[in-house]
Amino acid sequence: MTSKLKLVNNKLSLLETFENKYPNRDYTVTHIAPEFTSLCPKTGQPDFATITLEYIPDKLCVELKSYKFYLQSYRNDGIFFESVTNKILDDLVEVTKPRWMKITAEFNTRGGISSVIEAEYEDEDYWDFDDDDDYDDNFLKN
Repeated sequence: MTSKLKLVNNKLSLLETFENKYPNRDYTVTHIAPEFTSLCPKTGQPDFATITLEYIPDKLCVELKSYKFYLQSYRNDGIFFESVTNKILDDLVEVTKPRWMKITAEFNTRGGISSVIEAEYEDEDYWDFDDDDDYDDNFLKN
């Protein structure tokens, strides 16, 4: 097996990050990948989707070329819509440790049914609000 194949089998290792130069500010990053493909685990037929990644970074941002290669690594994987959406979220959260992240996977119509899968993560330590006021001390420190 070539080293490239080994790398693809470990999808997490494909993802690279870079330092967020504005960690004191909440801002949203949105990346739209309209050419995602994977395989139906039942039929082996290709599935096509638009994957939208939205996140509020903390200390790290995902590097786009590595994210593109990461998404392309699913091209020959038989995986259900729900599983791939949650796997992408889990991997990106593990690597970037964002304040908030959401993956929306809009799969093309197949058999007369289109599917939209959304998976979301929130760093509870960062978004720690009190019932009495709008912002907690932890939030104001960041």
